[in-house]
Amino acid sequence: MPQLSAVLITKNEETLLPGALESVAFCDETLVVDCGSTDGTRALAERAGARVIVNAPWPGFVAQRNLAVEHARHDWVICLDADERVTQALRGEIEAARSAGFAHAGYRAPRVAFYLGRWVRGTDWYPDLQLRLFDRRRGRWQGGLVHESVRVQGSVGRLRNEIEHYPYADIAEHLRTIDEYTSLWAEQAFAAGRGTSGLEMSGASLWAFIRGYLLRGGLLLGRVGFTVCALGAYYTFLKLAKLDERTRQASRAR
Repeated sequence: MPQLSAVLITKNEETLLPGALESVAFCDETLVVDCGSTDGTRALAERAGARVIVNAPWPGFVAQRNLAVEHARHDWVICLDADERVTQALRGEIEAARSAGFAHAGYRAPRVAFYLGRWVRGTDWYPDLQLRLFDRRRGRWQGGLVHESVRVQGSVGRLRNEIEHYPYADIAEHLRTIDEYTSLWAEQAFAAGRGTSGLEMSGASLWAFIRGYLLRGGLLLGRVGFTVCALGAYYTFLKLAKLDERTRQASRAR
């Protein structure tokens, strides 16, 4: 039966990390790659039996995730963030696939977010399929500054049970993340030569709300669904507005 390494990247995650570590305790190894935490993250991980490597300063999501995968002791890895959990049902599926020798190069699982007091099974947030279990000999993380993902050479299986996700403690944290990620997206898009317009800013943000709220079930989730979709539309508008701002700054500098 293939051995399995759980791989996590962290920075100042002492509050959320215990739940993530507990959820992957069934793995043959747990590896935490930390980026210079100043709280008790590293000590907590070591007390839980994880092997800890420090890699700082921050090299970016893709580089840090690939470094973590490369330092795992086993070729089969499951990658998790501190704010994520492998449910008992998902663990059972993973163990069954492992007992059968893993028929695919990697496996996707749906991810469900807990936000403002409820599970969000709808909007653009769900099912949010994540390829997190894979053979590192046939896969690695790819992407730019934001929205990185795993790509594998070979077939990809589908797991039915969910990864639980606790992305934001409150709306204020959500807004801080939106501000950070839209800035990264705008820089990446500008570097790639992408442009935008007022029509795209208004149309894309409106469509983001309609898609999530009316077409993907946000309406059925009450206030939480409305909040998720409204902030999704804001995210879309803000990333394009920042790209437009960046483009205009570059034009004035010429």
